[in-house]
Amino acid sequence: MTTLPSPRGPLSHAVITALRDGPGGHLPDDADTRTADPYGDDLQLALYALYELHYRGFDSVADDLEWHPALLATRQCLEGPFLAALRDGTPDHRSARQALDELLVEPVDHTGSVSHHLADDGELWQMREYVMLRSLYHLKEADPHLWVIPRLRGRAKAAMVAVEYDEFGAGRAERIHAQLFADLMEDLGLDTAYGHYVDQAPAEALAIVNLMSLFGLHRALRGALVGHFATVEITSSPGSRRLATAMRRLGVGPAAEHFYTEHVEADAVHEQVVRHEVVAGLLADEPRLDTDIAFGADATGLVEDRLTERLLTAWSHGRSALHDPLPVAAH
Repeated sequence: MTTLPSPRGPLSHAVITALRDGPGGHLPDDADTRTADPYGDDLQLALYALYELHYRGFDSVADDLEWHPALLATRQCLEGPFLAALRDGTPDHRSARQALDELLVEPVDHTGSVSHHLADDGELWQMREYVMLRSLYHLKEADPHLWVIPRLRGRAKAAMVAVEYDEFGAGRAERIHAQLFADLMEDLGLDTAYGHYVDQAPAEALAIVNLMSLFGLHRALRGALVGHFATVEITSSPGSRRLATAMRRLGVGPAAEHFYTEHVEADAVHEQVVRHEVVAGLLADEPRLDTDIAFGADATGLVEDRLTERLLTAWSHGRSALHDPLPVAAH
């Protein structure tokens, strides 16, 4: 468990107060969220706090609030604008094959790539910031994808379980990918506590984690979650190779480099399994989910691009990209 984050506006203040003191006061409704920025700090933090009830929760927050009707109603009010913005920002009427095939072609121009920047000339403080923000997902790596397994069958289910088995260390606790990321953080001198850097995470980083939770918690979005998972596996291997190079160049330690070298080979294999068994198996069973899978892939690219822009814009001006910069990010 972790401590509740600091509010960033009226929506997150109301949610965090309800989690801390009990949901007896006013909670955000449709009228409150209608004019909120769907990608803004306030809405994204409020969503993150509510979603976290379905993972490890927070210190001093009762476990039974996970299914409190008032909090679920508030979550639905927050999810609506976020999901609408995602749909508005992604292409329409695309097939899963089209969406995923595009991911196999890397742009010639590398100026918009965080992994290329870190591999070529990124500085240690920038790598530390990147890892802080990625820790919000990697310390729960593969957890939100488990929710889709009961909603699949046949080929898709068997293949999904096989990939997740690898993600969770193939039965060895020290090989769980979340543990490997914690080892990486130790090499960088960062705090490995689960959720420790929530207050430092800008909305763009929160949205990446919230996207997975949104897709994972809704059976109606199972196709989108598979599209998201396929996107992660397809893009992971080349990016991990560059990040391993960055860790080597910066000389931060063997565990930091190992996390990414592990993903180079593993995710290259996972990519094939996910595309040819999970995606193809799901489409064989439920062909109507084709556009949903495409939406999941496109939405993943959308939120990742927003974080990339945040990081590279700040770093190009010598500034921290963190919401609440720490002394360790000073340069």
